[in-house]
This record gives sequence, C-alpha cells and structure tokens, in this order.
Amino acid sequence: MVMEQKAIKEMVAKAAVQALVKSGMKLGLGTGSTAAPVVRHIGALMAEGKLSGIRAVSTSLQTSIDCETWGIPLFSLNSREIGGALDLTIDGADEVDPKNCLVKGGGGALLLEKITAYASAAYAIVVDESKVVEHLGLKFPVPVEVIPEARIPVTLALEQRGAEVTLREAVRKIGPVITEHGNILLDIRFKSPQDPSLLEAELNNIPGVVENGFFSGPRRRTLPVNVFIGKADGTVEVRS
Repeated sequence: MVMEQKAIKEMVAKAAVQALVKSGMKLGLGTGSTAAPVVRHIGALMAEGKLSGIRAVSTSLQTSIDCETWGIPLFSLNSREIGGALDLTIDGADEVDPKNCLVKGGGGALLLEKITAYASAAYAIVVDESKVVEHLGLKFPVPVEVIPEARIPVTLALEQRGAEVTLREAVRKIGPVITEHGNILLDIRFKSPQDPSLLEAELNNIPGVVENGFFSGPRRRTLPVNVFIGKADGTVEVRS
C-alpha cells in the first residue's frame, strides 16, 4: 500500500516523538506541515498522562497557537525555566542532503528555528522522502531574511554570488511577506551545487542579512542530528 503524503507526515512525526521525547524535557518545537503533527502527538501523550513536565519553546506564532490548543506549556529561551538551553528540538525541513545539511524557512520562521536549533543539545528533523535531495538550493529556494531597507544592496550581493533572487510575495495580501520580526524574505536558487557550510556563514556576513535558510551545523559544535524520513511504503528511515 502506498501512503498519502499527509499520512506519511503523521507517521514520521509520531516515530520521532516516541523515540526521542521524554518527560521533563525542555523542547524546541518547529514550524511547518511536518512539525505540526509533532506538536499534536506530544499534546496527545500529555493528555493521556504518558508525558509530563514538558517545557516548550515555540519557533512561530502558528506553533504557539498549536501548543495552546494541545495544552503544552510555553516558555521563551529567555525564561528562567529554560535558561537559554534546550534538551531537544524537533522540526521539519524543506530539503535534506546526504550529509544531513538542510534548507529551512519555507514557512518564513527560519530565524527562530535556527536560534532554537543551535540552543539545543540534540536536534531532530522529520521529513517525507520527497524532501531528500543530492544538493541543496537547486530546486527549493533558500530563504534569506533581510532588513527591508537593505533589499536592493542584498539582492545585488546575492546575485554577485551566482544566485537567482526573488522577493517573496504574500498570498491573499498585496505586497511582500513580512516575517514575525518585521523583515522581508528573499528566496534564492543556484544553478550549480554549492557548499552549504560556506554559504551559511558567508550570506550572514552581507550587511542587512538577518539570517538564511541553510542549516549546515558550523555553529552546532558536536550537536547530534537525527533525520527521520517517512516513506510511502510505510517505513521510517533514521539517519544520524
């Protein structure tokens, strides 16, 4: 039997939660269509009394609303209860390469997603198999969060690095997407394979860039990354 994509996302989210989430954890919770089922499974386990003492940090307003719906206690990274460090963050991704480097930010929450990831002792990614690629940034665009006043200078700098640049436009609203931090998003694609580790640092050195969607791990030190890949045949592959 071939599973539909929605069912695959539910399956892989459940697998990650069952494998990694323990009572008493300080958890970072990601944003997106695969991360949302993670919140639901955690909330359901808490309601059943199988998980307790969870302290969650959300990466977006949408995830915060989901946590409120499921009764998951919310804090910020600055809260005394969190102390700036998390036991685990579970999130989705737009692309995953063979080295477990990622492209994230399709939902526009890349800034908090990256802050939360790099504040975590462990990091888990849940995806369906359509997100697995050989090279990042060739098919799915890499988002770059930019201060609005720097739109043109940053665009020129990105084009000089060989990127095709598109200002992300809003849906059902005239004008560009505005992030929860008041910035805009430039989506970039490349015509040839790039080194995500080099680009992650290089793009952030452009004045006006707040953050970019390459998650390659140069600031993670020895952070272990587990990628849970849901497949249409009903299996889940775990890559470390």
